[in-house]
Amino acid sequence: MHTGLKLTAFAAALTATFGTAYGVGQGVGPVAEDRPPARHDTPHTEEAVEGGGGHEASPAGGLQMSEGGYTLDLKTPRVTAGKRTELRFQIRDADGDAVTAYGREHDKELHLIVASRDLITYRHLHPTRATDGTWSIPVELPRAGDYRVFADFTPATKGAENLTLGADLAAAGPYRPKQLPAPSDTATADGYEVELTGGLRPGAAQELKLTVSRNGRPVTDLQPYLGAYGHLVALRSGDLAYLHVHPGGSTKAGPDISFTATAPSSGTYRLFLDFKHEGTVHTAAFTVNAGPATAGEPAHEEEGHGH
Repeated sequence: MHTGLKLTAFAAALTATFGTAYGVGQGVGPVAEDRPPARHDTPHTEEAVEGGGGHEASPAGGLQMSEGGYTLDLKTPRVTAGKRTELRFQIRDADGDAVTAYGREHDKELHLIVASRDLITYRHLHPTRATDGTWSIPVELPRAGDYRVFADFTPATKGAENLTLGADLAAAGPYRPKQLPAPSDTATADGYEVELTGGLRPGAAQELKLTVSRNGRPVTDLQPYLGAYGHLVALRSGDLAYLHVHPGGSTKAGPDISFTATAPSSGTYRLFLDFKHEGTVHTAAFTVNAGPATAGEPAHEEEGHGH
């Protein structure tokens, strides 16, 4: 995936990527629904971002349906809020044929993210692939409105790169817009408390440390989830540019999960941390503002996937 936010992770148990996988399987990931608070996307490389002025340092993922000769063909562009619906899609190659072979890394062939445009609802899903290349998974979206679907995968073709393709999804029903929660360095998830230390700055690497606790006690027995102790997904408010990384390289199963992040632009980002404890995956969500880059520290051009 061509990410604009390069997140180099460290201080967790196992190096893992979130975008590709081993085997074909089905699983429904966590749902992040914010409790009481706290446009379309156009491919671009240098444009002011809603939620804060600034310029793109490098292309981000998920802004296009087609890239690198591959296209996300969403067969279910509309669903009804609150109704369980089978979401179906294919990845098509340059000849229009459905892709049936994918690279295998870290448990899954393909990861699917569904997020509302207001960044309140977030789901990390693992669909099942049929022999004809059609992916499917039941999904029930709790709120009406506009959503973005992201497919993160690597075709099993020599020299193929990891890609993140995006498509719009509409959920019908009475629409009640919600405001993006204010920035905060703490979040709760199913009785767990997660504290964020550090922040984002365009063009400059910054450490992000997330500390997991429950009932005031640090959690030191996190479990691997898709090959890692934590997964961080970031979506930029406004265009929903898709950015993510996993921790890697160290030994401890909590309470700290650390990342080094370089934001591609100033603006507002929503961070979603997935972690697993006692057999259940939980998601903690944070709103983070990336301020203007410091003078003399221009944004650096980055290439490749931000894993």
